[in-house]
Amino acid sequence: MAADLALRPDRHYRCRRFLMCYGTEMTSNAILAWQQKRSVLRHYIAPGKPQQNGFVESFNGRFRDECLNEHLFRNIANARTVIDAWRPDYNAVKPHTSLNGMTPEAFAQHAKTAYSNAQTLT
Repeated sequence: MAADLALRPDRHYRCRRFLMCYGTEMTSNAILAWQQKRSVLRHYIAPGKPQQNGFVESFNGRFRDECLNEHLFRNIANARTVIDAWRPDYNAVKPHTSLNGMTPEAFAQHAKTAYSNAQTLT
């Protein structure tokens, strides 16, 4: 995960806090190094308190309801195929109330345009 975060030059935001569901025993050295290098604070989610990370819990519920509960997977390859087919529908077709009725792709494009316009003003 740290490698993925470090190799994403298309990201124009600076992470200030990194939410983690597990304590230090489940934290890799790569994540710790990534956080320290970028001065990102760790914020642990207390056990039994999923509401402390509501966005992930909301996604997990939707993913479970719309994808996992709808299919019986024969093997890991079948699961990957089904999930890969579900992902574009979730990201590009279905509007999200948390994004004012926009799809995640449309919202990302809107944010990118707004960021670009703000950069040209400075």
